[in-house]
Amino acid sequence: MAATTSTASSSILTTKKNLSSLSLTSTNKLPTFSPLYTSSRRQRFIVLSASLNSKPTVLVAEKLGEAGINLLKDFANVDCSYNLSPDELCTKISLCDALIVRSGTKVSREVFESSGGRLKVVGRAGVGIDNVDLAAATEHGCLVVNAPTANTIAAAEHGIALLAAMARNVAQADASLKAGTLGKWQRNKYVGVSLVGKTLAVMGFGKVGSEVARRAKGLGMHVIAHDPYAPADRARAVGVELVSFDEAIATADFISLHMPLTPATAKILNDETFAKMKKGVRIVNVARGGVIDEDALVRALDAGIVAQAALDVFTVEPPPQDSKLVQHERVTVTPHLGASTIEAQEGVAIEIAEAVVGALKGELASTAVNAPMVPAEVLTELKPYVVLAEKLGRLAVQLVSGGSGVKDVKVTYASSRAPDDLDTRVLRAMITKGLIEPISSVFVNLVNADFSAKQRGLRLSEERIHLDGSPESPLDSIQVQIANVESKFASAISETGEIKVEGRVKDGIPHLTKVGSFEVDVSLEGSIILCRQVDQPGMIGRVGSVLGEQNVNVSFMSVGRIAPRKQAVMAIGVDEQPSKETLKMIGDIPAIEEFVFLKL
Repeated sequence: MAATTSTASSSILTTKKNLSSLSLTSTNKLPTFSPLYTSSRRQRFIVLSASLNSKPTVLVAEKLGEAGINLLKDFANVDCSYNLSPDELCTKISLCDALIVRSGTKVSREVFESSGGRLKVVGRAGVGIDNVDLAAATEHGCLVVNAPTANTIAAAEHGIALLAAMARNVAQADASLKAGTLGKWQRNKYVGVSLVGKTLAVMGFGKVGSEVARRAKGLGMHVIAHDPYAPADRARAVGVELVSFDEAIATADFISLHMPLTPATAKILNDETFAKMKKGVRIVNVARGGVIDEDALVRALDAGIVAQAALDVFTVEPPPQDSKLVQHERVTVTPHLGASTIEAQEGVAIEIAEAVVGALKGELASTAVNAPMVPAEVLTELKPYVVLAEKLGRLAVQLVSGGSGVKDVKVTYASSRAPDDLDTRVLRAMITKGLIEPISSVFVNLVNADFSAKQRGLRLSEERIHLDGSPESPLDSIQVQIANVESKFASAISETGEIKVEGRVKDGIPHLTKVGSFEVDVSLEGSIILCRQVDQPGMIGRVGSVLGEQNVNVSFMSVGRIAPRKQAVMAIGVDEQPSKETLKMIGDIPAIEEFVFLKL
């Protein structure tokens, strides 16, 4: 990330020797849609920063419950276009601010690239998000939310239904009897097995897995579980023992799969793992089809290792009509019905609609899957400090000159609160936004801040200084330092050689309180002119007169000095951007040695 005069064109600097090089061209425009961008005047989060007079557009690409559609329509323009081809989706997505899908639509990297930066939220109506390219979403600053709770019970009930139907050959016996031909009353052929006293291995002890475990315990089964991320106390509360993967598959009479599809779980049940299982094991899958190597399962069924399987999901959906697995006599199949209850469908529709609308309003949903979870009460408390953080980043990067680029940034938070009581993730993201956006074309938000910094080689470290006093306010001050760079405004260099700016929140308004070694106090509501001058009488009046004569309104003015009659730094807050001629007039004042205009 190179901080040069040409890229950071919203920053304008001059000295006595450089008045002719002034340029007032600014490319630092706010994006049309900028999640978590905050206006310091209104002190609130907004997403539609340039489109407040028009509704956002939400594309619903798969059937969604009516209650969810109605909720969306109260806030946005809703386009229900089902069964879109990948090309059609890519064509349509550039007109949409949010996209809602179920499991059948692939939201690929091409979709995010085709959106042209407009797509800000993808909602997955359900739990699994393996059909959404999370890496691409994060790179493009798009929040991904899901609906993980509404269909939990429905999926668990379907898992239990398949477990019991498989054990008692319900589907096969039903098909045989309905065939109506002689000899189809085959009671001996469809003798089942009992569930009571059998060991069930639940593979994946999340929301659905734990609900399946509870119900299986009620059926009298002994339940074990494998999940490398499940807390032991939660398993103990259900009466379930956590074991290793190998122990689970080697001792289970029944295996129920409830893990997500990831590179680590893809085809986790394969020839090798089937060989480790107890002969006659029975398998239920209401999770993701790709976690089973389907060809290997057919071989295990034919070899008698797996006695039966009950499958609601498949690697390819719908599976081919001639699939050996689907047609296998000892396999019970359903067409991805895990969440297909009336109650679950309505619940999922409402849950995902609420998450998408909240995200478009700038709220961080608790179901976001590619952004750090910041509680709503924390966001509310930090709002003015979020504004301060971004503006300090913007100030600091506009003070950089030369082509070496910004690489090392240190952020120092001064607070009376204990470290555990101060969540700085959103502050770090907004400082990163302020550092990157003025000198690049990328739009940065909480979702892609860390990725954007890493991509540009920006190393941002954080330090906390604990202050004595009341912890009523979350922060006393924020300081941003950029190391190993030259400055357009020499006075911004601290005694340790870094560009340094510091700020505080006063009465809900962010203020710049330090530049380099100079103490100042100026509101960060507009833009700023920094002047280094010889400290002498009349300087404030002379600069103020120039701005007044040119119809530039001054909101704040502050002077910080080393000692009387020595050097001083004047910080002037202005509501309008001064013209090139106005800035030249300021530079012509004899006592002014250098100045810089900084656009916020």
